[in-house]
Amino acid sequence: MKNEKTYELVLLALFTAIIIIMAFTPLGYIPLVVINATIIHIPVILGALFLGPKKGAFLGFVFGFTSFINNTFKAVTASAFVFSPILAANVVGVSGIFKSLYICFVPRILVGVIPYFVYILIQKLLKSERKIWHVVINGAVSLILFISLRAFICNLIQNDTGRLIGMAAGLIAGIVLFIVLTLTGQKKTVTGTALAYAGIAGAFTNTLFVMSGIFILYKDAYAQALGIAGDTVIDVIMGIISFNGIVEAAVAAILIAGVGMALLQVKPIKAERAYPNKLMQKI
Repeated sequence: MKNEKTYELVLLALFTAIIIIMAFTPLGYIPLVVINATIIHIPVILGALFLGPKKGAFLGFVFGFTSFINNTFKAVTASAFVFSPILAANVVGVSGIFKSLYICFVPRILVGVIPYFVYILIQKLLKSERKIWHVVINGAVSLILFISLRAFICNLIQNDTGRLIGMAAGLIAGIVLFIVLTLTGQKKTVTGTALAYAGIAGAFTNTLFVMSGIFILYKDAYAQALGIAGDTVIDVIMGIISFNGIVEAAVAAILIAGVGMALLQVKPIKAERAYPNKLMQKI
């Protein structure tokens, strides 16, 4: 027991160090031709799965704190104030302190909590005797791949040809993935799928909570910072969610599944211990 706690503290320190290194170096981003997909949330999600939601929330706080530092002292974008209470106070007054504290920290803390419970849910559904859940889960994963690949290609080739190629490539990739997942029912596949879903949930948690927070709390100030009309903010935000968010979710799914399966060789997922939870037994 003591050795396990020591091991978890070491792993927590390692994840914390990785977050800090990623946040202050280009290592936290993957260049994808048209955008940079952030992967700073990857160690946060892994921490939630292997160390539990409490330590995951701490790692999320560290993620948020690095964002606060970067946006306060570097402020490389005009909209950096949404992540910095100090800058926000100068832009919208005292209320900006609390608004930016929410956007900077709450979504990132939730990134360290939600994937833990998503993993438990997906594991339970995939291991249930109700085969319909397998079809639903496999279909959802395939749909996400279709949407992400289509969005990426359409953004890369912004014309009718790009839309056609994106639709075809996304459809083929989605169908192939669905067939592969349906034909493989091994335990490793179940675990890998659950890990991928946890990665997707973590990435979308960050994107959806941040962007919805910006729209609700900073609509006018955000529009002014970007130099756009207030009624077009929703279009910008939906564009970020539908492209950046989906691409980052796809990247997170791949990395969390790959790294998670590797880490399983040395440490079990903490969420596995909560698997018999009474709340989940009824599914």
